[in-house]
Amino acid sequence: MCLDCGKCTAACPVSQYDKDFSPRKIVDEAAAHPHDLVRNDKLWSCVTCGRCEQACFSGVAFTGLVQGLRGEARDLGNAGDYTHGGALQALDGIMLTDNLEQNRLKWVDSSLKTAEAGDTVYFTGCMPYFDVLFADLGVRSLNTGRGAIKLMNRIGITPALLANERCCGHDKLWTGDFEGFKKLAKLNLDAFIKAGAKRIVTTCPECYYTLKVDYPRFLGGTGLEVVHISELLAAEGSKLKYHALNKTVTYHDPCRLGRFSGVYDAPRKVLSAVPGLEIAEMSQNRKNALCCGTSAWTNCGSTNRQIQGELINEAQATGAKTLLTYCPKCEIHLKCAMRNQAGQDRIQVEDVTTLLAKLLEG
Repeated sequence: MCLDCGKCTAACPVSQYDKDFSPRKIVDEAAAHPHDLVRNDKLWSCVTCGRCEQACFSGVAFTGLVQGLRGEARDLGNAGDYTHGGALQALDGIMLTDNLEQNRLKWVDSSLKTAEAGDTVYFTGCMPYFDVLFADLGVRSLNTGRGAIKLMNRIGITPALLANERCCGHDKLWTGDFEGFKKLAKLNLDAFIKAGAKRIVTTCPECYYTLKVDYPRFLGGTGLEVVHISELLAAEGSKLKYHALNKTVTYHDPCRLGRFSGVYDAPRKVLSAVPGLEIAEMSQNRKNALCCGTSAWTNCGSTNRQIQGELINEAQATGAKTLLTYCPKCEIHLKCAMRNQAGQDRIQVEDVTTLLAKLLEG
């Protein structure tokens, strides 16, 4: 299908800073020399953001190609460079333990109404672990979880929380560990069924896309409705009243929520319900939004830092003092990038759900 036009490379954020990386060349190599390509470290430079597919006139599924090739590469012992000392990969491995026992609901206080089972399950993902691993960055991902439950309670939903919930498997899938991913998916699906779930609500865009698209693809269907918190609030949030916030913010479209899932309007509709809040759009937004610079906790070097710097500069150019996002990983990566950019004028990075919960009246 590839026309060899190079529009994918022109759109690729990695190619802008690493002239040796080109989606077009990878497609060529995949067709001509696949055995050489799976041994090439460039396969792990792709951030799987999907901008190349957005620009492609021929419908080449480049991110799917990369995902498949990484599975082949992994079988040969090439798994990319792990970030953060491989701690997140170790956590993924622990999540595969058959008789796993966790104490992951200690953060739920008495002000929040939750259940052990029910039609609606709130899937928290890896947030309980992010707060520990990235405490030095001031990351408070569990405030997102508390905020989501508070918002759901206010519109009449008492979500079920799974005491032994596991990672959704996003990172295992995107680093080519297909067997590990399928095992995690089956374990989670069994837990959903046992809890009587009909609907899964997520706050993390990666969990959202993985549960909504990848689980049915690998498991042959799940019978579950998967909803992002922004979609839920856009549809049912008329019952919510917020305190005014006379402030200009900019909103970052996460890759898995935006380009991969097409959810652009719901987050903006939810934010527009806050009196006084104005959104100043970045020059690259919606389907053209920049990636936060890295994916699946692999390969975070100088090229990735430059992508992050470009996004931060775009956000600052809007004049906003706060960059809002729905993705916990985007928040982590951008806070990390600002800490490492000496002299960088700082912009506050905050989660949308956390902000909305803080502004709730009553």
